[in-house]
Amino acid sequence: MDNLEKFCNLLRDSAEINIDPLQRGGILTPQARAALMEWGDGYSVCDYCAGRLDHITNPPVEEFVHGVLPEFLGTDEVRVTHGAREGKFAAMHALCEKGDWVVMDGNAHYTSVLAAERAGLKIEYVPSSKEPDYAISAEGYIDAIERAYEQKGNVSMAVLTYPDGNYGNLPDAKAIADACHDYSVPLILNGAYAIGRMPVNARDLGADIIVGSGHKSMAASGPVGVLGASEEYAKPIFRTSQAKKNKEVELLGCTVRGAPLLTLMASFPAVAERVRHWQEEVDKARWFSSEMEKLGMIQQGEKPHNHDLIFFLAENLYEISQRAKKGRYFLYRDLKERGICGIKPGLTRQFKLSTFGLGREELDKVLQAFADIIECYVR
Repeated sequence: MDNLEKFCNLLRDSAEINIDPLQRGGILTPQARAALMEWGDGYSVCDYCAGRLDHITNPPVEEFVHGVLPEFLGTDEVRVTHGAREGKFAAMHALCEKGDWVVMDGNAHYTSVLAAERAGLKIEYVPSSKEPDYAISAEGYIDAIERAYEQKGNVSMAVLTYPDGNYGNLPDAKAIADACHDYSVPLILNGAYAIGRMPVNARDLGADIIVGSGHKSMAASGPVGVLGASEEYAKPIFRTSQAKKNKEVELLGCTVRGAPLLTLMASFPAVAERVRHWQEEVDKARWFSSEMEKLGMIQQGEKPHNHDLIFFLAENLYEISQRAKKGRYFLYRDLKERGICGIKPGLTRQFKLSTFGLGREELDKVLQAFADIIECYVR
């Protein structure tokens, strides 16, 4: 085995300001960075484990999982998972029978689709409205549930992406939950871009099950997520094995056993505090979006916008890419030269970004970078 040295010096292609929606909410706090170093060894939380990860008291995992997180999420029971996708699959596998139908929004993340497929479920989609809103409605869920029943199927679950990872839309979750409950269909709320950024209470929203992403939105190193459920659905989802009495079947016993869990815990005080300032993040995102539109880009999704994830159409940048020497990679490279990263290489005509956690001075620098780039190519 030759040339193994390449694995010993792994560096990121990063910049001073990162506007990637996948990463803005996952930037570690100083406390989490310290925990990452302290607990980075494999199985590092298991020294005082009596058989259940969620009952470890040193470090205080039990207090976090059974005390802090249920209150934070507004659920009766919570477990830590390897990510939101694992939580969705666990719920589907526990509550649905193969061949059942699951209804999900047309803006759903691909992992919701894969979770349903892996669980042997059929999918009926709730289409979004036409551009530029791409909105999801409660009426759409009613229609989708009825379409599935017309096919003589059993609708055993619904999924709502809150917000979706494309446009950052926040549908009326309470109205959608009520619509699903009228048909006795439980609702999973996929809060991968919500939990840890904004206030989210499953009980208040009417969600029966909720999943979140630590590495996307809770300032944790990944992969790590949270899965919460009301008492009715927690029992089957978190059922224990008949053969291994203290192990929960859907979680395959234990989930995150090292640094991702401890960084999630170490960042939590800061995360709990920052969600209290969510309106400031929304105001900032709206301001940034309006400034980008002054430069010729058009925000897609709901207006006024209610999330930091923002999707833009940029025909002016696409036109530049047709004649720039760097082609469609010019935007990525030109932004990088100005200390900004986060827009995927090759994207010009449409792209998404996040303003979360950035100050006005940093966002002014991003806006100025876009303005400078456009001016350079239109001279």
